[in-house]
Amino acid sequence: MESRDPYEALPQVPEFTVESEEFANGATFAPAQYSAKMGVADGSDASPQLSWAGFPEQTRSFAVTMYDPDAPTASGYWHWAAFNIPASVTGLAADAANTGQMPAGSVQLANDAGFAGFVGAAPPAGHGRHRYFVVVHAVDTENLDVPPDATPAALGFALFTHTLARATMIGTAEIPGD
Repeated sequence: MESRDPYEALPQVPEFTVESEEFANGATFAPAQYSAKMGVADGSDASPQLSWAGFPEQTRSFAVTMYDPDAPTASGYWHWAAFNIPASVTGLAADAANTGQMPAGSVQLANDAGFAGFVGAAPPAGHGRHRYFVVVHAVDTENLDVPPDATPAALGFALFTHTLARATMIGTAEIPGD
């Protein structure tokens, strides 16, 4: 039960590339990217390793988000929202979000599980395949004026006017029903 692409209604911007050692675009997440905190056996809540290239020269910082538009809610589900990542950074190590390895100056907002950092995939059993949009946003300012207690949706609103380009990967996850 897939919903629309959550970025199709936003202003179109140039694309650049993002890759991961943990999953291929369109492929199923590794167990590490599933959520132990939300009861998935073998899950680790480890943010995926990411590397990106080809972004605009005028990029001043990056934001990284992970969003599940297929969650059984009217608002989807935010798994990760980080911003003010310096423009000199072109990748994040595996599990950077929850192990203190995020770049100096970056900010992570509370995800929809209620804590700052990364929460892994945990689609309801039997609900079908969910898509997780892992997006790197090239931003036109070094510091987005978003409070550290804001929601990921508030970050999205700030990105609406500050995104120069976007790199997207989609990971998938499904938990069979009983």
